[in-house]
Amino acid sequence: MSSTTRAPQPPLTSRTPRSPMAPPRSFLWSRGIFLTLLTVFVLVPVYVMISSSLKPLADVTGKFRWLPSGLTFRPYIDIWSTVPLARYFVNSLVVAGAATICSVIIAVFSAYAVSRYNFRGKRVFTVTVLSTQMFPGILFLLPLFLLYVNIGNATGIALFGSRGGLILTYLTFSLPFSIWMLIGYFDSVPRDLDEAALVDGCGPLGALFRIVVPAAIPGIVAVAVYAFMTAWGEVLFASVMTNDTTRTLAVGLQGYSTLNDVYWNQIMAASLVVSVPVVAGFLLLQRYLVTGLTAGAVK
Repeated sequence: MSSTTRAPQPPLTSRTPRSPMAPPRSFLWSRGIFLTLLTVFVLVPVYVMISSSLKPLADVTGKFRWLPSGLTFRPYIDIWSTVPLARYFVNSLVVAGAATICSVIIAVFSAYAVSRYNFRGKRVFTVTVLSTQMFPGILFLLPLFLLYVNIGNATGIALFGSRGGLILTYLTFSLPFSIWMLIGYFDSVPRDLDEAALVDGCGPLGALFRIVVPAAIPGIVAVAVYAFMTAWGEVLFASVMTNDTTRTLAVGLQGYSTLNDVYWNQIMAASLVVSVPVVAGFLLLQRYLVTGLTAGAVK
């Protein structure tokens, strides 16, 4: 009988050998500690906001307690009567929604023209659009104020103190970034798709709406989310360009602070209510938002 020799087997150990490419254990421990501290840093203010919104006003203004002595939902009911929060909510929804729709439509046409066609002044246009992001918004506050007032006096078109004027103001902030991001995203869409659509009988607009726009949905969603969030939480221009009728939520929250008292529990409750549309929209569109931002940033 022939005997077969077996190669010596390595000794069995309780631990799986680490890969040479695996990070050191000190890095893993430090990463875990850092992420834990970052999570606590982010969640503690949210917990304070939620717990304060469920406390009576006397408990909020008194000595702070991590665990509330009693819970009440009364602040969530009183926020609608202390200030006209529903009217502010409608104003913010109309202004942010209109600014988002206008920003997306104008950015799509502008970015498509820059991405697909060569024309005189193309580079100057793109550089100008991008350079507008270097200036702080407060520099445009006084010029826009004077411009709206003079237009109203000359033509009777009330831009100052109106929703339309605020929408135009927010377009000056959201459009440059939206156009710049969509240019990068449209450049990533193969031009062969446009040529195939033109061969099949589509015109330039047909190729845009049937081919390019469906392929660029993540980028368009990212632009829409950015424009909506910019208009929804803006305070500086909304505090100057609006009046008691057209005031938005970001400015209307100041109404909970009076000469006699500050309703901190209602401010916290109203802040949570105001954040619901933005948080819900972000969670629903998160997949498109991340895809659109990463694809539009790399050409």
